[in-house]
Amino acid sequence: MKIIYMILFTLFLILLSSGQVKTIVAKDEKIPILIRCDDWGMCHSVNVAAKQVLEKGFPVSASVMFTCAWYQEVVDLLKQYPNVSVGVHLTLNAEWKNYRWGPVAGASVVPSLVDSNGYFFPSRSLLFGNNPKLSEIETELRAQIERAVHSGVRIDYVDYHMGAAMQTLETRAIVEKLAFVYHLAISRYFDEVDVENGYSAPIENKLDTLLVNTKKMLTDGTKLFVFHVGIDDPELSAMEDLNVFGPKNMSKHRQAEMNALLSPQFQSLIHNSKYRLLNYRQLIDEKGLNTMKRPEVR
Repeated sequence: MKIIYMILFTLFLILLSSGQVKTIVAKDEKIPILIRCDDWGMCHSVNVAAKQVLEKGFPVSASVMFTCAWYQEVVDLLKQYPNVSVGVHLTLNAEWKNYRWGPVAGASVVPSLVDSNGYFFPSRSLLFGNNPKLSEIETELRAQIERAVHSGVRIDYVDYHMGAAMQTLETRAIVEKLAFVYHLAISRYFDEVDVENGYSAPIENKLDTLLVNTKKMLTDGTKLFVFHVGIDDPELSAMEDLNVFGPKNMSKHRQAEMNALLSPQFQSLIHNSKYRLLNYRQLIDEKGLNTMKRPEVR
């Protein structure tokens, strides 16, 4: 009988490793929640909002735009908070009228990535319509990561502003290569499930949308919320999106997102015993970089 049990157990392990048997998740297992905030370092108004998020003390992942002049301010801020995991918000676009930025590597080094003024193009379509060289994309993304890792703050992961760095299979391969070289995670490579946080919802409906979508979450997989926080002040309200698909009154939208994120209602909900908050550093420690896999490309 003992031999039979051993044979059955061995067979089970074989089937498990082949994916034909799925593990059963305990009903009382907590749902992991990742909160990622994008565009930190973009400007002072966003950095002011970042400080308010960090002061709440919950685990958060901060994606920093190291192409922007204000990144140094937010780096100094991030060094003060142990609850944050920092990522590089890989950037190949500059979408704001009268507030543009260019490549870290220098416009003369990566000329196919910039317009006639040496700035990044405002949209992915304009960038890739300029036939950017893959070698220059790799040069620029590497320069951004180099600036980040030498900034004095620990870097844990990378993600991608406006999705440009993941536009094609070839550019995706560049990101994956650089993440491997620098021992970094890639956001959405741990089977994270995106939860709509109300980014596209009307300003007055941000909180309600966030609460409804959070309550609808199922138990399978780590849930990823992506926020774009900011302060509705003269600096941020002066920024106008050059893309027709961008939200109008951007500063008000970002203020509303921050208000929803930090609201007592949402904070009380995600601190419920059924959920478990973590950031990318903690997720990497739990799962390991070797478990990353490319998500299904749509």
